[in-house]
Amino acid sequence: MEWWEVLVQQTINGLTRGAVFALIALGYTMVYGIIELINFAHGDVFMLGLFISLAWFTLLGVTKTLTGWQLVTMLPLVFVLTMLTTAALNVAIDRVAYRPLRRSTRLAPLITAIGVSFMLENVALLWKGPAPISYPDVFPSFDILREWFGVDSAVFVTSKDVLVVGATLPLMLALHYFVTRTRWGKAMRATAQDRETAQAMGIDVERTILLTFFVGGALAGAAGLIQG
Repeated sequence: MEWWEVLVQQTINGLTRGAVFALIALGYTMVYGIIELINFAHGDVFMLGLFISLAWFTLLGVTKTLTGWQLVTMLPLVFVLTMLTTAALNVAIDRVAYRPLRRSTRLAPLITAIGVSFMLENVALLWKGPAPISYPDVFPSFDILREWFGVDSAVFVTSKDVLVVGATLPLMLALHYFVTRTRWGKAMRATAQDRETAQAMGIDVERTILLTFFVGGALAGAAGLIQG
């Protein structure tokens, strides 16, 4: 393998891996920007997103590689269902664990976040057990350069690489539009800048925080499915 092929391959690997990390980080930083909470449980929501997506595939009877219309319909459906489930989970965590501590000292919600993280990890352990679990190959995997373009190269661009970029890029663009162009996005930015002033100007701060947890959980769920 030539040096430039190594460079191209590692760039592709970095982009696909970084896209997943970016989705996780976006949800995490949104919550931190609004309520300044170091949410240790966010990574566990991502982890549960992977298991939840696997559960949805199982419930829908998907046990083998999707092809044709199944791929076009079933994969987006599981994507949406997983994002909604992890979003609801994240909102429930905020309502039960974080909201009662909103006006307490900074240390209390921090310790609570660590406790929630341990709880979610043990829930996953009880649910799936300690043994390794293989994720079904629901998405067809092949080298695009060879299959589609007939290029015999040491660089591998797999169909899953395209799926990762094709799924994360629209989500990031949609989030950018939501935060910068919509009324709720402007409410989020106002709350992040000055919560008291935003509330005095008529913004429902609690509902804005709830929406932030919803969006953050949805992004974590999407990252979990893509990682699987």
